[in-house]
Amino acid sequence: MRNRKIVVLGDVMLDEFVWGDVTRISPEAPVPVVDIRRESVHLGGAANVLANVVALGAQACVVGVVGDDSAGQRLRASLKEASPIQADDYLVVDSGRPSTTKTRIIAHNQLVVRADREQRKPVNGNTEKRILASLKQALQEADAFVVSDYDKGVVTQSILGEILPAAYERVPVLIDPKIRNFAHYRPASLITPNHHEALRMTNLEEDSDDGLHQAARVIQEKLSCDAVLITRGDRGIMLLERGSAPVFVETAAREVYDVTGAGDTVIATLAAALAAGATVWEAANLANHAAGIVVGKVGTATASAAELLATFA
Repeated sequence: MRNRKIVVLGDVMLDEFVWGDVTRISPEAPVPVVDIRRESVHLGGAANVLANVVALGAQACVVGVVGDDSAGQRLRASLKEASPIQADDYLVVDSGRPSTTKTRIIAHNQLVVRADREQRKPVNGNTEKRILASLKQALQEADAFVVSDYDKGVVTQSILGEILPAAYERVPVLIDPKIRNFAHYRPASLITPNHHEALRMTNLEEDSDDGLHQAARVIQEKLSCDAVLITRGDRGIMLLERGSAPVFVETAAREVYDVTGAGDTVIATLAAALAAGATVWEAANLANHAAGIVVGKVGTATASAAELLATFA
Protein backbone atom coordinates (compact mmCIF):
# COMPACT_ATOMS: atom_id res chain seq x y z
CA MET A 1 0.00 0.00 0.00
CA ARG A 2 3.00 2.31 0.40
CA ASN A 3 3.25 5.08 -2.22
CA ARG A 4 -0.35 4.45 -3.32
CA LYS A 5 -2.52 7.56 -3.25
CA ILE A 6 -6.21 7.47 -2.30
CA VAL A 7 -8.48 10.42 -3.08
CA VAL A 8 -11.47 10.76 -0.75
CA LEU A 9 -14.55 12.85 -1.56
CA GLY A 10 -17.08 13.44 1.18
CA ASP A 11 -18.33 15.10 4.32
CA VAL A 12 -15.39 15.94 6.57
CA MET A 13 -16.21 16.19 10.27
CA LEU A 14 -14.61 16.95 13.59
CA ASP A 15 -15.32 14.38 16.29
CA GLU A 16 -15.00 15.90 19.77
CA PHE A 17 -14.97 13.61 22.79
CA VAL A 18 -15.57 14.85 26.32
CA TRP A 19 -14.61 12.17 28.86
CA GLY A 20 -15.72 12.15 32.48
CA ASP A 21 -17.42 10.43 35.40
CA VAL A 22 -20.98 10.47 36.69
CA THR A 23 -21.45 10.53 40.45
CA ARG A 24 -24.76 12.37 40.84
CA ILE A 25 -28.00 13.41 39.15
CA SER A 26 -28.70 17.07 38.44
CA PRO A 27 -31.18 18.78 40.83
CA GLU A 28 -32.43 20.81 37.84
CA ALA A 29 -33.62 17.82 35.81
CA PRO A 30 -33.34 14.01 35.98
CA VAL A 31 -30.11 13.92 33.96
CA PRO A 32 -26.59 12.82 34.94
CA VAL A 33 -23.97 15.41 35.82
CA VAL A 34 -20.68 14.57 34.10
CA ASP A 35 -17.49 15.64 35.86
CA ILE A 36 -15.15 16.29 32.92
CA ARG A 37 -11.71 14.69 33.18
CA ARG A 38 -10.32 15.21 29.68
CA GLU A 39 -11.19 16.10 26.10
CA SER A 40 -9.95 14.79 22.76
CA VAL A 41 -10.47 15.62 19.11
CA HIS A 42 -10.43 13.20 16.17
CA LEU A 43 -11.03 13.36 12.44
CA GLY A 44 -14.51 12.16 11.51
CA GLY A 45 -16.50 11.25 8.40
CA ALA A 46 -14.51 11.46 5.17
CA ALA A 47 -11.57 12.83 7.16
CA ASN A 48 -11.56 9.63 9.23
CA VAL A 49 -11.37 7.63 6.01
CA LEU A 50 -8.18 9.58 5.24
CA ALA A 51 -6.84 8.89 8.74
CA ASN A 52 -7.45 5.16 8.26
CA VAL A 53 -5.74 5.13 4.86
CA VAL A 54 -2.69 6.89 6.30
CA ALA A 55 -2.58 4.52 9.30
CA LEU A 56 -2.15 1.64 6.85
CA GLY A 57 0.86 3.33 5.25
CA ALA A 58 -0.74 4.72 2.09
CA GLN A 59 -1.08 8.38 1.07
CA ALA A 60 -4.37 10.24 0.94
CA CYS A 61 -6.02 13.58 0.36
CA VAL A 62 -9.61 14.58 1.03
CA VAL A 63 -11.93 16.78 -1.02
CA GLY A 64 -14.67 18.34 1.07
CA VAL A 65 -16.02 21.52 2.64
CA VAL A 66 -15.25 23.26 5.92
CA GLY A 67 -16.65 26.45 7.38
CA ASP A 68 -14.71 29.62 8.04
CA ASP A 69 -14.68 28.89 11.77
CA SER A 70 -12.54 27.53 14.59
CA ALA A 71 -13.74 23.95 13.95
CA GLY A 72 -12.61 24.28 10.34
CA GLN A 73 -9.17 25.43 11.48
CA ARG A 74 -8.94 22.48 13.87
CA LEU A 75 -9.95 20.12 11.08
CA ARG A 76 -7.24 21.44 8.78
CA ALA A 77 -4.64 21.25 11.54
CA SER A 78 -5.64 17.68 12.38
CA LEU A 79 -5.48 16.66 8.72
CA LYS A 80 -1.99 18.11 8.36
CA GLU A 81 -0.94 16.29 11.50
CA ALA A 82 -2.34 13.01 10.17
CA SER A 83 -0.83 13.39 6.70
CA PRO A 84 1.43 16.38 6.00
CA ILE A 85 1.44 15.68 2.24
CA GLN A 86 -1.55 17.33 0.53
CA ALA A 87 -4.04 16.09 3.14
CA ASP A 88 -6.02 19.34 3.24
CA ASP A 89 -4.89 20.99 -0.02
CA TYR A 90 -8.20 20.23 -1.72
CA LEU A 91 -10.60 21.40 0.99
CA VAL A 92 -13.07 24.12 0.03
CA VAL A 93 -13.91 26.84 2.59
CA ASP A 94 -17.56 27.94 2.58
CA SER A 95 -18.20 30.81 4.98
CA GLY A 96 -21.96 30.19 4.73
CA ARG A 97 -21.75 26.73 6.33
CA PRO A 98 -20.50 25.59 9.73
CA SER A 99 -17.84 22.90 9.88
CA THR A 100 -19.66 19.68 10.77
CA THR A 101 -18.86 18.87 14.40
CA LYS A 102 -20.09 15.98 16.53
CA THR A 103 -19.53 16.34 20.26
CA ARG A 104 -19.88 13.18 22.32
CA ILE A 105 -19.95 13.20 26.11
CA ILE A 106 -18.78 9.86 27.49
CA ALA A 107 -18.84 8.69 31.09
CA HIS A 108 -17.47 5.32 32.25
CA ASN A 109 -16.97 4.38 28.57
CA GLN A 110 -20.68 4.89 27.85
CA LEU A 111 -22.08 7.57 25.54
CA VAL A 112 -24.25 9.96 27.55
CA VAL A 113 -25.29 12.40 24.81
CA ARG A 114 -24.19 13.63 21.38
CA ALA A 115 -24.53 17.21 20.12
CA ASP A 116 -24.16 18.02 16.41
CA ARG A 117 -23.34 21.29 14.65
CA GLU A 118 -24.03 20.94 10.93
CA GLN A 119 -25.88 22.10 7.83
CA ARG A 120 -27.22 19.30 5.65
CA LYS A 121 -28.54 21.13 2.59
CA PRO A 122 -26.59 20.48 -0.63
CA VAL A 123 -23.71 22.84 -1.38
CA ASN A 124 -24.49 25.76 -3.70
CA GLY A 125 -23.38 26.22 -7.30
CA ASN A 126 -20.12 28.08 -6.65
CA THR A 127 -18.98 25.69 -3.93
CA GLU A 128 -19.97 22.77 -6.14
CA LYS A 129 -17.77 24.09 -8.96
CA ARG A 130 -14.81 24.49 -6.59
CA ILE A 131 -15.29 20.91 -5.33
CA LEU A 132 -15.29 19.60 -8.91
CA ALA A 133 -12.13 21.57 -9.75
CA SER A 134 -10.38 20.16 -6.66
CA LEU A 135 -11.50 16.63 -7.54
CA LYS A 136 -10.26 16.80 -11.12
CA GLN A 137 -6.87 18.01 -9.94
CA ALA A 138 -6.57 15.44 -7.13
CA LEU A 139 -7.62 12.49 -9.32
CA GLN A 140 -4.76 13.05 -11.76
CA GLU A 141 -2.42 11.18 -9.37
CA ALA A 142 -4.94 8.80 -7.76
CA ASP A 143 -4.63 5.02 -7.43
CA ALA A 144 -8.16 4.67 -5.98
CA PHE A 145 -11.15 6.95 -5.39
CA VAL A 146 -13.48 6.82 -2.38
CA VAL A 147 -16.84 8.57 -2.03
CA SER A 148 -17.66 8.87 1.68
CA ASP A 149 -21.25 10.14 1.68
CA TYR A 150 -22.60 11.09 5.11
CA ASP A 151 -25.57 12.99 3.65
CA LYS A 152 -24.32 16.38 4.87
CA GLY A 153 -24.58 18.05 1.45
CA VAL A 154 -21.08 17.76 -0.05
CA VAL A 155 -21.79 14.76 -2.30
CA THR A 156 -24.34 16.06 -4.81
CA GLN A 157 -25.96 14.32 -7.74
CA SER A 158 -24.32 16.64 -10.28
CA ILE A 159 -20.84 16.06 -8.78
CA LEU A 160 -21.40 12.29 -8.92
CA GLY A 161 -22.70 12.49 -12.49
CA GLU A 162 -19.62 14.34 -13.70
CA ILE A 163 -16.83 12.72 -11.68
CA LEU A 164 -17.73 9.01 -11.41
CA PRO A 165 -17.57 8.10 -15.14
CA ALA A 166 -14.15 9.75 -15.50
CA ALA A 167 -12.75 8.20 -12.29
CA TYR A 168 -14.10 4.71 -13.07
CA GLU A 169 -12.14 4.60 -16.33
CA ARG A 170 -8.87 5.11 -14.45
CA VAL A 171 -9.00 3.67 -10.90
CA PRO A 172 -11.09 1.54 -8.53
CA VAL A 173 -14.11 3.58 -7.37
CA LEU A 174 -15.53 2.74 -3.93
CA ILE A 175 -18.68 4.25 -2.46
CA ASP A 176 -19.98 4.36 1.12
CA PRO A 177 -23.58 5.26 0.24
CA LYS A 178 -26.61 7.07 1.59
CA ILE A 179 -30.19 6.69 0.40
CA ARG A 180 -30.63 10.23 -0.96
CA ASN A 181 -28.06 9.72 -3.73
CA PHE A 182 -28.57 5.98 -4.22
CA ALA A 183 -29.61 6.10 -7.89
CA HIS A 184 -26.59 8.25 -8.80
CA TYR A 185 -23.74 6.03 -7.56
CA ARG A 186 -22.78 4.80 -11.01
CA PRO A 187 -20.46 3.62 -12.38
CA ALA A 188 -18.65 2.10 -9.39
CA SER A 189 -16.29 -0.76 -8.61
CA LEU A 190 -17.61 -1.45 -5.11
CA ILE A 191 -20.57 -0.24 -3.00
CA THR A 192 -20.30 -0.71 0.80
CA PRO A 193 -23.63 -0.18 2.60
CA ASN A 194 -24.25 -1.54 6.08
CA HIS A 195 -27.05 -4.08 6.45
CA HIS A 196 -29.64 -1.47 7.52
CA GLU A 197 -28.83 0.77 4.53
CA ALA A 198 -28.87 -2.15 2.09
CA LEU A 199 -32.36 -3.19 3.15
CA ARG A 200 -33.72 0.39 3.07
CA MET A 201 -32.21 1.04 -0.37
CA THR A 202 -33.93 -2.04 -1.79
CA ASN A 203 -37.22 -1.87 0.16
CA LEU A 204 -36.54 -5.27 1.70
CA GLU A 205 -36.97 -6.28 5.34
CA GLU A 206 -35.36 -9.66 5.98
CA ASP A 207 -32.02 -9.12 7.74
CA SER A 208 -30.79 -12.66 7.10
CA ASP A 209 -28.19 -14.27 4.84
CA ASP A 210 -30.78 -14.81 2.11
CA GLY A 211 -32.34 -11.36 2.59
CA LEU A 212 -29.00 -9.55 2.31
CA HIS A 213 -27.98 -11.65 -0.69
CA GLN A 214 -31.18 -10.53 -2.38
CA ALA A 215 -30.52 -6.89 -1.38
CA ALA A 216 -27.00 -7.07 -2.80
CA ARG A 217 -28.33 -8.49 -6.07
CA VAL A 218 -30.87 -5.66 -6.36
CA ILE A 219 -28.19 -3.04 -5.67
CA GLN A 220 -25.92 -4.63 -8.27
CA GLU A 221 -28.69 -4.70 -10.86
CA LYS A 222 -29.82 -1.10 -10.25
CA LEU A 223 -26.34 0.42 -10.21
CA SER A 224 -24.47 -2.00 -12.52
CA CYS A 225 -21.61 -1.98 -10.00
CA ASP A 226 -18.89 -4.62 -10.07
CA ALA A 227 -19.34 -5.73 -6.45
CA VAL A 228 -21.35 -5.09 -3.29
CA LEU A 229 -19.94 -5.51 0.21
CA ILE A 230 -22.47 -5.34 3.06
CA THR A 231 -21.15 -4.79 6.57
CA ARG A 232 -23.23 -6.63 9.19
CA GLY A 233 -21.93 -5.41 12.55
CA ASP A 234 -21.06 -8.31 14.84
CA ARG A 235 -22.02 -10.75 12.05
CA GLY A 236 -19.11 -9.78 9.81
CA ILE A 237 -19.47 -9.01 6.11
CA MET A 238 -21.11 -10.31 2.94
CA LEU A 239 -19.43 -9.90 -0.44
CA LEU A 240 -21.16 -10.32 -3.79
CA GLU A 241 -19.04 -10.01 -6.92
CA ARG A 242 -20.53 -9.98 -10.39
CA GLY A 243 -21.14 -13.51 -11.65
CA SER A 244 -20.19 -15.13 -8.33
CA ALA A 245 -21.98 -16.65 -5.36
CA PRO A 246 -22.16 -14.53 -2.18
CA VAL A 247 -19.40 -14.99 0.39
CA PHE A 248 -20.15 -14.56 4.10
CA VAL A 249 -17.26 -13.85 6.46
CA GLU A 250 -17.62 -13.87 10.23
CA THR A 251 -16.40 -10.86 12.17
CA ALA A 252 -12.75 -10.80 13.18
CA ALA A 253 -13.57 -8.76 16.31
CA ARG A 254 -12.80 -10.35 19.68
CA GLU A 255 -14.67 -7.75 21.71
CA VAL A 256 -16.94 -4.91 20.53
CA TYR A 257 -16.72 -1.69 22.52
CA ASP A 258 -17.62 1.00 19.97
CA VAL A 259 -18.64 0.75 16.29
CA THR A 260 -18.04 4.50 15.68
CA GLY A 261 -16.17 4.90 12.40
CA ALA A 262 -15.96 1.18 11.61
CA GLY A 263 -17.44 1.79 8.14
CA ASP A 264 -14.70 4.35 7.48
CA THR A 265 -12.08 1.75 8.38
CA VAL A 266 -13.67 -0.81 6.05
CA ILE A 267 -13.76 1.41 2.96
CA ALA A 268 -10.29 2.86 3.66
CA THR A 269 -8.77 -0.63 3.89
CA LEU A 270 -10.64 -1.79 0.78
CA ALA A 271 -9.39 1.23 -1.20
CA ALA A 272 -5.77 0.91 -0.09
CA ALA A 273 -5.77 -2.82 -0.83
CA LEU A 274 -7.35 -2.46 -4.28
CA ALA A 275 -4.93 0.38 -5.09
CA ALA A 276 -2.08 -2.01 -4.25
CA GLY A 277 -3.42 -4.69 -6.62
CA ALA A 278 -5.40 -6.94 -4.28
CA THR A 279 -8.44 -8.85 -5.51
CA VAL A 280 -11.80 -7.73 -4.13
CA TRP A 281 -11.89 -10.89 -1.98
CA GLU A 282 -8.43 -10.22 -0.56
CA ALA A 283 -9.34 -6.58 0.11
CA ALA A 284 -12.57 -7.64 1.85
CA ASN A 285 -10.66 -10.02 4.13
CA LEU A 286 -8.23 -7.27 5.11
CA ALA A 287 -11.11 -4.84 5.70
CA ASN A 288 -12.93 -7.33 7.92
CA HIS A 289 -9.84 -7.73 10.09
CA ALA A 290 -9.26 -3.97 10.24
CA ALA A 291 -12.85 -3.40 11.35
CA GLY A 292 -12.38 -6.05 14.03
CA ILE A 293 -9.53 -3.97 15.44
CA VAL A 294 -11.28 -0.60 15.58
CA VAL A 295 -14.52 -1.84 17.17
CA GLY A 296 -12.38 -3.03 20.07
CA LYS A 297 -11.38 0.59 20.75
CA VAL A 298 -13.53 3.36 22.26
CA GLY A 299 -14.09 6.42 20.09
CA THR A 300 -13.18 7.15 16.48
CA ALA A 301 -10.18 4.88 15.83
CA THR A 302 -7.85 3.56 13.15
CA ALA A 303 -6.04 0.28 12.54
CA SER A 304 -2.32 0.40 11.80
CA ALA A 305 -0.53 -1.89 9.34
CA ALA A 306 1.25 -3.58 12.26
CA GLU A 307 -2.02 -4.22 14.09
CA LEU A 308 -3.59 -5.60 10.91
CA LEU A 309 -0.71 -7.99 10.27
CA ALA A 310 -0.84 -9.13 13.90
CA THR A 311 -4.47 -10.24 13.56
CA PHE A 312 -3.48 -12.68 10.82
CA ALA A 313 -0.50 -13.93 12.81
